[in-house]
Amino acid sequence: MATTEVPVSDDAVNFATIWEGVADALPDVIAAAHGTDTHDWATFEDRSARLAGALHAAGVGVEDKIALFLYNGFEYEEAQFAAFKQRAVPCNVNYRYLADELAYLLENADAKVLFFDETLADRVAEVQGRCSLVTLYVQVGGGDLLDGAVHYEDLVADHEPADRMPRSGEDLWFLYTGGTTGNPKAVMWPHDQMIANMTAHYRVLDRDIPTTATEAIEAAIELSGRNRTTKLLAAAPLMHGTSGINALHTLTLGGTVATLASRSFDADELWTTVALHRLTMLTIVGDAFARPMLEALDRAEAAGRPHDLSSVFQIMSSGVMWSQESKQAFLDHKPMTLLDSLGSSESVGQAMQLTRRDQKVANTGRFELGPTTQVITDEGEMVEPGSGEIGRLANRGANPLGYYKDPAKTDETFPTINGIRWSIPGDYATVEADGTITLLGRGSVCINSGGEKIYPEEVEEAVKTHPAVADCNVVGLPDDRWGQTVNAVVAIHDDASVDDDDIIAHTRTQIAAYKAPRRILRTDAFVRSPNGKSDYQWAKAEAERLAGL
Repeated sequence: MATTEVPVSDDAVNFATIWEGVADALPDVIAAAHGTDTHDWATFEDRSARLAGALHAAGVGVEDKIALFLYNGFEYEEAQFAAFKQRAVPCNVNYRYLADELAYLLENADAKVLFFDETLADRVAEVQGRCSLVTLYVQVGGGDLLDGAVHYEDLVADHEPADRMPRSGEDLWFLYTGGTTGNPKAVMWPHDQMIANMTAHYRVLDRDIPTTATEAIEAAIELSGRNRTTKLLAAAPLMHGTSGINALHTLTLGGTVATLASRSFDADELWTTVALHRLTMLTIVGDAFARPMLEALDRAEAAGRPHDLSSVFQIMSSGVMWSQESKQAFLDHKPMTLLDSLGSSESVGQAMQLTRRDQKVANTGRFELGPTTQVITDEGEMVEPGSGEIGRLANRGANPLGYYKDPAKTDETFPTINGIRWSIPGDYATVEADGTITLLGRGSVCINSGGEKIYPEEVEEAVKTHPAVADCNVVGLPDDRWGQTVNAVVAIHDDASVDDDDIIAHTRTQIAAYKAPRRILRTDAFVRSPNGKSDYQWAKAEAERLAGL
């Protein structure tokens, strides 16, 4: 249902309405930190309101799309808040996109405004004549101003704060997801459904999910009074769901969202930022972040200058596998809570693995199902625990409306089965006899070798247990006999010397022999997405190049 067709309220469960109330109640609390700089809630609200005033002057209103082609920084959160204030829809844009990809997304989103970083101006210049609906280009950062654009800081300085307005819990936030194949798709999340995923946060206060903005603001005030406010380090880019969703939740609780100033991941900078702002929770993306973080801790300890982890209460990971070995290494450095969350852009909190302080770390890829999640076969039947049957994770809880302008894909991913609407993004798993699940991976990159289905993530985790392997992606390549074979694109540690056969033999001690790679393809320039997720399009192309196909 479109937001223009629903009733609005001054007390709706809406991000902008809640955040405005938090700013009024907790003006001196730090809302955002970037590098060494901070903005309190009063500053965050005022700058966002002035930006909203600029959007209003530009004719931006209900359901208009605001594209954010930005790196992490104050401007990302302020532009998002300003869009929410106007009941517009912020849309994330991957800052790695080149002109054709950028033009596709802007047209697909029907974007009216584009915020972009100065270093991306050349790409924006290439698409200006191709994006018919964009009427306002806003450049973040100094330097030469792109023709036809306006400076971000000029908009903030030259406009009065926008008037506050009644809003709806059904106002939208777009999360563009590239998935593993096909063009990016915008997942349409209503504010109230995204907030409904915060059950665990409110359980700490013995509160139910808020049904009004007032209830949410009261919870934020209570958390602050009890000194339980989350101070989050969003280590991954805000343009991706892991950081983006957790930032939304943290601000709704009246907390602090910190980001790193560097545009390439620096683990020492991360730990320095944690200590500087006394951050309590870190969001990362599996071992792509965890391994360099642990190496930085080891280096600092060996040099006699250990990093200060005393403020850290929890490390949370989502998006890719987080290995048992690196979890244990974090606990060896400091007792803390480790939350391995299994979710996707289309379905938050499908399952989790929670390790508290001195508990034994569970095996890699083993999760407890969430209360609204089950494993369902492709035929629509529930998988019986211990049966060995493979199914897809399906969540019937708080879910998005679907994909923007893609009803066919919406019907496929959000089917109604026996009268219940599910979100089934495509993550395959088996259900163990004790009710836990073992994650196999996304079906869209599944390898079919001789009729056997092989899930890359399972093989990748097995390969990466070899001490010589720094990173790994697994892809299928065509084979006349088997249809496809399993191929591992690997990065080897600089100081390691190992034969391909040794890696394959080691992998066969971890998983069934038919799943082990037929080829080890070594690369000196391993590529992952900015948020640490596997880039299977790159991996497939690199595998074909290295295999001479």
